Amino acid sequence: MPDKINKTYDVAIIGSGPAGLSASIYASRYRLSNIVIGEMLGGSISDAHRVCNYPGFIDTPGIDLSQNFLKQAEHLGGEFSQELVTKILKKDNLFLLETESQNTYYSKTIILTLGSSRNKLGLPNEDFFLGKGVSYCATCDAMFFREKRVAVVGGSNAATMSASMLSDIASEVYIIYRGTELRGDQVWIEDVKEKSNIKIIYSTTVVSLEGGSKLERIKLSNRYNNSEYLEIDGLFIEIGSVPNADLAQQIGVKLDRENYIVVSEDQSTSLEGIWAAGDCTNSSNKFSQVVTAASEGAIAANSIFAFIKKKTV
Repeated sequence: MPDKINKTYDVAIIGSGPAGLSASIYASRYRLSNIVIGEMLGGSISDAHRVCNYPGFIDTPGIDLSQNFLKQAEHLGGEFSQELVTKILKKDNLFLLETESQNTYYSKTIILTLGSSRNKLGLPNEDFFLGKGVSYCATCDAMFFREKRVAVVGGSNAATMSASMLSDIASEVYIIYRGTELRGDQVWIEDVKEKSNIKIIYSTTVVSLEGGSKLERIKLSNRYNNSEYLEIDGLFIEIGSVPNADLAQQIGVKLDRENYIVVSEDQSTSLEGIWAAGDCTNSSNKFSQVVTAASEGAIAANSIFAFIKKKTV
């Protein structure tokens, strides 16, 4: 825990995933004192079984990648506190941050890197099979299912895009959708319907996940091919995600209709002195990837450097 007595940071970074750690790395290189505050140092990428689409790494465990980010940020001088920020107040031209642990921090500027939360099916064993057949990101994990049987849960663009990509890698792809017609862009709907190795199962939900050390089958709410079970190697849950925007909403930062933080090209928000980066923003075409989060964090730190320098001239 850093010494917070009588110390004011140039930048307080709320959230400790790739966006926050990248922001810390760049802030330190600009000689801006900074602290990263988050419940999980390394962020949710630490839960990823493998990451194979981050430049410079052919294939690496998510925990290793996040820890490399953390070590680099720490090496350059960033400070860290593993706790939850619950309130942000403006006091004497500074931001006062209060945490669940009843600690307080002062900072000249803030970067919100709050991330997002994937919608889950809410089934028993769902967390157990994460990284053992269950995935929430086809872009991240598709390559681990080459020539295997997989299923995608969902019926909107996220599901059809994932199914289309998986069809070029897996031997068989099933789309399981509770509705009677796929939703979203017609180009993706037509694409999955034209693929010979994609089968669509309508008016059906997944009611249980089964297997031993890894996922082996799913139980369906309706019978398919005279069976209530579907034997698969992987299940991609593509039923959307929600930005973690409660704190942003509390302080009055502008959000879009889907509750993403609205940012300008320099990652600044609607409130002076507050920037945002990563999955919680409407930036990067809402393409939630490690590489886009890291780039947005870097941009935010660069923008704050220019902001502080202008204030001191």
